[in-house]
Amino acid sequence: MKLFVGLGNPGEKYARHRHNVGFMALDRIAGADGASPWRRRFQGETAELTLGGERVVLLKPTTYMNESGRSVGEAQRFLKIAVGDIYVFHDEIDLAPGKVKVKAGGGNAGHNGLRSLTAHIGNDYNRVRIGVGHPGVKEVVPHYVLHDFAKAEYEWLDPLLDAIAESARYLAHGDSARFLSQVARAERESEEKPEKRSAAPLKREGAVPKSHPAGERAAKRAGALAENLKRWLSGRTPKK
Repeated sequence: MKLFVGLGNPGEKYARHRHNVGFMALDRIAGADGASPWRRRFQGETAELTLGGERVVLLKPTTYMNESGRSVGEAQRFLKIAVGDIYVFHDEIDLAPGKVKVKAGGGNAGHNGLRSLTAHIGNDYNRVRIGVGHPGVKEVVPHYVLHDFAKAEYEWLDPLLDAIAESARYLAHGDSARFLSQVARAERESEEKPEKRSAAPLKREGAVPKSHPAGERAAKRAGALAENLKRWLSGRTPKK
């Protein structure tokens, strides 16, 4: 059995924040693979499914980010899951937008959700780091991650979440390397044939078209980050 944890904050006001990309990933996995309905459990919301023949429990703590470890610790103890069988999906500002890395253990890099997990279950869980990019100024980071993804960013976010959902079965087997290679492959195929995306997109208003060439997507990522930073520093509301 594996425990997949998504980090985020509960409630509609936080649903599209960059800090909630862990919740988004679990929602996409559940939707793509026919999980059971979500239910209240372990100070969070849980669903269950089978991936590649392996039982997986999905958990979204509702304790708010800074207390995520309370929920995960309770689930781990009840389910008797080894720390090495826990995979935590979270936002990573030190990775470029759309990049994904997996590592076991390591530092928390100032991420309060990870810090809480380490305090409750130790440090040897697996981190599925989902890059959201850095605003370029350290002081801006809290505002940046606690704000909605820009519309242009859904050009890479939607296909990335699809790719994570399609490849999650490899994590269920503990094969992080295969998971990462399949995520990269699925993203490439999505860029080449965007009309074949199977999972439903995130609910949002004003979604941008999905037919831009891959080269333009990279430019949109950088442009969205720069525009939000410029607006924040000038005292204007960041563009959503």
